[in-house]
Amino acid sequence: MPKDFIRTTESTSLYNNIEKSSTLDILQNINTEDKKVAIEVEKQIPQIQLFVDAAAEKLVNGGRLFYIGAGTSGRLGLVLGIAASGTTPYVIGGLQKCKEVGIQTGSISCNKNSPVSAVAHFPIEVVVGPEFLTGSTRMKSGTAQKMVLNMISTTIMIKLGRIEGNKMVHMQLTNQKLFDRGAKMIMEELDLSDINIANALLREHGSVKKSIDNYKL
Repeated sequence: MPKDFIRTTESTSLYNNIEKSSTLDILQNINTEDKKVAIEVEKQIPQIQLFVDAAAEKLVNGGRLFYIGAGTSGRLGLVLGIAASGTTPYVIGGLQKCKEVGIQTGSISCNKNSPVSAVAHFPIEVVVGPEFLTGSTRMKSGTAQKMVLNMISTTIMIKLGRIEGNKMVHMQLTNQKLFDRGAKMIMEELDLSDINIANALLREHGSVKKSIDNYKL
């Protein structure tokens, strides 16, 4: 472990005798801790930007983005290791292997100067402090990691041109709900009043983007 590694995810909760608390107090205290997460994520936005830009560049040139929560990586295009404590051996090992073969990597952890950060090109450390329940990293740490992952995946898709305006015009129509959403997008974009026309376009072209582009022609 790095000598300056700080394992705040395992620190003692700021709350004691939780089992004696009222339901209202428990819920309010959890919410109080959750509010701290967004503040810590905000501090990491510059570092998240570095990873997003690197990942987007790789994807544009035919690379791939893989998320590692456990296990080894093999030869991959660009890898993001995720470990709340930053000490998970399989994640660290995966990133080390990537580094050996020249693959760019990022990491998300919730401890300062964690071992996983030491082996990542783009370490992201969202230090949210002690959990409401001591060591229960599925709470604030899990929330922080999900927030960062949402930021990364959404921003990369925008940079890759998968979004137009504020709509996912390249989404895969894998179920009826998404098909209906796509038809509504087409109606809005083309100012159509008849959903049957939108449905027909979507069935013919298979995507919102292609339906809009071909109708405009």
